[in-house]
Amino acid sequence: MTFTVIPAIDLRSGSVVRLKQGDYAQQTTYDFDPRALARSYVEAGAPWLHLVDLDGARGGSLDNLSVIEAIAGTGMRVQAGGGVRGEADVQRLFDAGVSRVVLGSLAIREPERVAGWLTSYGAERFTLALDTLQQDGAWTLPSAGWTETESRTLDDLAPWYAAHGAKHLLCTDIQRDGMLGGFNLDLYRYLAIAVPSLAVQASGGVRSLEDIRAAREAGARGVILGRALLEGRFSVAEALAC
Repeated sequence: MTFTVIPAIDLRSGSVVRLKQGDYAQQTTYDFDPRALARSYVEAGAPWLHLVDLDGARGGSLDNLSVIEAIAGTGMRVQAGGGVRGEADVQRLFDAGVSRVVLGSLAIREPERVAGWLTSYGAERFTLALDTLQQDGAWTLPSAGWTETESRTLDDLAPWYAAHGAKHLLCTDIQRDGMLGGFNLDLYRYLAIAVPSLAVQASGGVRSLEDIRAAREAGARGVILGRALLEGRFSVAEALAC
């Protein structure tokens, strides 16, 4: 079973940033050029990059498309999202060189439409981001940059997408995001049983190499690495060697 280490670069106003628990008021800005950072990750051996347009995720437009294009257009394998609200946005990202488009809010709100794209473009070209927050015993699915609450739950949508041919699922426990508290391993164990056909990417809270090993043992097929890499807790090369 292939296990993929995927460095993440979150973009806001063209800068590399991280948020705590998706809160735009709790932002840390890093003194990295996103293009150079992406290049360093790939040169260290990362097979994929994960790019997030945070302005787009909240506002609904591809505000950081020029940066995404500068990175993806070099031939790096990139999955990117944030601000995708229609098929025109999907096509703009593909035209920019993105290999896989990440669909979050749209995947939650319009699953039938997204399922049609899985068929027409190919399921390998999409990663569905069902980022989740446990509330009253249910795994809820906040949208619009995690600022709005939706009625559908992870229990509803993950199996539905698996049945409709999806291949890649990115799932972040929002309470863990940016907190360096470790992955929610119970979440990934659950998904490994509930949707075994989906290649699940674990995200939110990684702090050590042991967290990466634990996610793999819990059934995840990949990990998204953000803050831990930016703050030098370990290197891409060390993560790849896990």
